[in-house]
Amino acid sequence: MSNQAQAEKISAGNGFIAALDQSGGSTPKALRLYGVEETAYSSDAEMFDMIHAMRSRIAQAPAFTGDKVVGAILFEMTMDRDIDGQPSPTFLWEQRGVVPFLKVDKGLADEENGCQVMKPMPELDALCERAAAKGVFGTKMRSVISAANEAGIKAVVSQQFEVGKQILGHGLVPIIEPEVTISIADKSEAEDILLGALTAELDALPEDKQVMLKLTLPNTANQYKTLVDHPRVMKVVALSGGYSRKEANARLSENTGMIASFSRALTEGLSAQQTEEEFNGTIADSIETIYQASIAG
Repeated sequence: MSNQAQAEKISAGNGFIAALDQSGGSTPKALRLYGVEETAYSSDAEMFDMIHAMRSRIAQAPAFTGDKVVGAILFEMTMDRDIDGQPSPTFLWEQRGVVPFLKVDKGLADEENGCQVMKPMPELDALCERAAAKGVFGTKMRSVISAANEAGIKAVVSQQFEVGKQILGHGLVPIIEPEVTISIADKSEAEDILLGALTAELDALPEDKQVMLKLTLPNTANQYKTLVDHPRVMKVVALSGGYSRKEANARLSENTGMIASFSRALTEGLSAQQTEEEFNGTIADSIETIYQASIAG
């Protein structure tokens, strides 16, 4: 698999990144929204089979190709499974032209200074080696900012870059995701502090290294434009963070150079009960609106 071709696909960014990485904690909710109640499965294994079936169905939909979906973020178990008889990362890149990423974090630590850093990841080196061997291009890891607290935000960003450098050491491109909670009163202030902290870390990166950023859609349009233009940044992608697809798309189209990396906003309206025709039509409409918002900026 060509890393260079994948890097060019992401840098050009003519499309968006699908987030298909719901983990153990968020899987029941994702399945419920998809029309699969918790009574439909009796074990974690069955639950993960069902979410994999949903993800496979999305990945095999006619509209899910590199023309509009430039990348997809996978849960570890998805990376290790097959889609249509091929390892998932191989299927995505070779059959669909979609660049595969892997969610690597193990969840969030308890809140401190209004923020949550990531739990320790002792297996990270081994996981990165496995991902690279399977043709994965990059990784994604999430922290959460729920207050405009300078110490908390600095701790989040500092940890993200420290782990990011470890990931870069494996030849993978990390997506650094310090999510700002959309419901907080001091969201704008938190975004100002975050911009400063990210800029300082990016300025300190070696010239030959690039990372990606995944950021909550900001209150101020083009809040992160300097990051979009930063030479150490391959791409800035936006998370929907609980906004409806309509609002997420509207906000996204106001931010030049940012593209979507939506999860729930992508799967909104999909259901296990739909016929192939209905399902493929719904996902095609969803992909089209997110694509248009991604290229609008």
